Amino acid sequence: MPDMQPAHQARRAALAAFLGAVVDWYDFLLYGIVAALIFNTQFFPSANPAVGTLAAFATFGVGFLFRPLGGVVFGHFGDTLGRKRMLMLTVFLMGGATALIGLLPTYNQIGIAAPVLLVALRAIQGFAVGGEWGGAALMAVESAPAHRRAFYSSGVQVGYGVGLLLATGAVALLSGLLSEAAFAGWGWRLPFVFTLVLVAIAYRVRARLAESPDFVAQVENADDRPARLPVVRALSRHPGAFGQIIALRLAELLTMYIVTTFALNYSTAYLGLDRALFLNIGMAVGAISCLTIPLFAWCADHIGRRRVYMTGATLGVVAAFPFFMALSAGATVWIVVFALLLANITHDMVVSVQQPVFAELFGADYRYSGAGVGYQVASVIGGGFTPFIAVALVDITGGAWWPVAAYMAGGCLLSLAAAWRMRS
Repeated sequence: MPDMQPAHQARRAALAAFLGAVVDWYDFLLYGIVAALIFNTQFFPSANPAVGTLAAFATFGVGFLFRPLGGVVFGHFGDTLGRKRMLMLTVFLMGGATALIGLLPTYNQIGIAAPVLLVALRAIQGFAVGGEWGGAALMAVESAPAHRRAFYSSGVQVGYGVGLLLATGAVALLSGLLSEAAFAGWGWRLPFVFTLVLVAIAYRVRARLAESPDFVAQVENADDRPARLPVVRALSRHPGAFGQIIALRLAELLTMYIVTTFALNYSTAYLGLDRALFLNIGMAVGAISCLTIPLFAWCADHIGRRRVYMTGATLGVVAAFPFFMALSAGATVWIVVFALLLANITHDMVVSVQQPVFAELFGADYRYSGAGVGYQVASVIGGGFTPFIAVALVDITGGAWWPVAAYMAGGCLLSLAAAWRMRS
C-alpha cells in the first residue's frame, strides 16, 4: 500500500491538471474563435472592417498581457501557500469571467461600456490562465515518477487540445444549426455560458487533490523561509532561464495561433473560403492532439526531450511557407495536410516536453513563480499579439501572405536554436 499511494497521487494530479487545463483553454481559446467571427461587429463597429478586426484581435491580446501578472501573483502564493489552493482559484476565476462574456450586452445596446467590459473580462481571463499553467504543470510534474515526468504532465497540454476541440466544435455546431442572424444575435453566447458545467467538474476533482509532495517536503517543512519574493529569487538565481523559455515557446505559439486563429480570419476575409474549413481543422487539431501529445511525451521520456523538441521546431521551419502557398491557392487537401503538420506535429512535439523542462530550471521553493512567470511572459511575446501582428502584416502589404509565413518560420528557427542548447 505505501508503494501504491504515490502512483495514486500521480494519477489524480495528472487528472486534475488535465481537467483544469480543459476549462481554462476552452474559455481562453473560445474568445479567440468568436473574436475572429463576431466581436469585430458586435463590440467594435467601424466603417472599415479591417479596423474592427484589428480591435477585436487587440482585445484578444489583452488577455495575454495579464498572464504574466497572474503568473507573478499566483506564483508567489503557490510557492508560499501551496499549489492546490491556487488551482482552485484559477479555475473559478476563469469560468466566471467567461460566463459573464456570454451575458455581456453589445455596443448597440450599451455603447462604449460594452467593449470596456469585454476588455476587463478578457483581462481577468488572462490573469487566471496566468496562474493556471504553472500550478497545473507543477502539480503533475512534482507528483510524477522521475523517469515519466513528460508523460504524466502531458495532460496539461492535452487539456489545450480538448479545450480547442470543445470550443471550435461548439462554435461550428451552432454556426451550422443557426442562421447567420441568429448566431450573430445570440447563438455565439451559448458556448460561453456552457463553461459553468466544465468549471463544476474541474472544481470537484481539484477539491479532492492532495498537495504536491515537493511543496510539502521542501517548502512547508522548511525551518526558515528566504526573505525575498519567490519571483525575485528565480530571477536572480536563473536569469537566463526566462530567455530560454521565451525562445523555446515561439514554435508552439506561432504555429498554433496562426493556424487556428489568424488563418480563420484570413481565409474568410481575404480568400473567400468557407469558415467551416478552419473550424473543422481546429476540431481535428484538438482531437488528434489528445493522441499525439502523450505519444510524443512518452517518446521524450525514452529517447530524450531535446531530440523531440528539435524535430518539431525543424518541421515548423520547413512547413511555414508551404502552408500559406496551399492557403493562397485554395488547395483544401494541402491546407489540411500542412495545418495538421504545423499544429499537431510541430506544436505537439514541443509542448509535450515543456512541463518538466521548464519546471526543472528552478528550485522547488520558487518554481511556481519562475516557471509560471517565464511561461506567461513568453505567451505575451510569442502568442498574445500574434493574430494582431499577422493581420497588420497582411493589411500593410495589401493582402500578401509571405510576411506572416516568414514570421512563423523565424519563430520556429529561434526555438530550434534554443533547443540545441538543451541538455537532454
